[in-house]
Amino acid sequence: MTPEDENFLRRAIELAAKARATGDAPFGSLLVGPDGDVLAEEHNTVTRDGDISAHPELKLARWAARRLDPATAAGTTMYTSCQPCDMCRGAIERSGLGRVVYALSNEQLAMLKPGGGWPRVPQEGPALFEEARVPVEGFYR
Repeated sequence: MTPEDENFLRRAIELAAKARATGDAPFGSLLVGPDGDVLAEEHNTVTRDGDISAHPELKLARWAARRLDPATAAGTTMYTSCQPCDMCRGAIERSGLGRVVYALSNEQLAMLKPGGGWPRVPQEGPALFEEARVPVEGFYR
């Protein structure tokens, strides 16, 4: 981790504090381009928007997927106040971002949250492969 990485992480932490000050969960993120310029910043707005997906990491991944060409996206770094959750991690991977640097790990966050996280929802599958493959087969060629 470089001193520049630490400075960008400090900005992510400032954005997290801003989210908390406005009544939202304390998470903030920014996306830095290949040349070191800040391309976009976001903070959590889950409470304000009434949207469980309004995480800053997801918002930035969506922004990048819409606005950046693949080569530019691959050269970016997302700085975030906390390690991305599974939902955000999936969006980051699909958007083609190059790197993520985070301050708090998910384990550290869990220690700071009374009562822990959310209950696990049971999942069953795979099932009906022959039927389920029909609309998918050939799409990813």
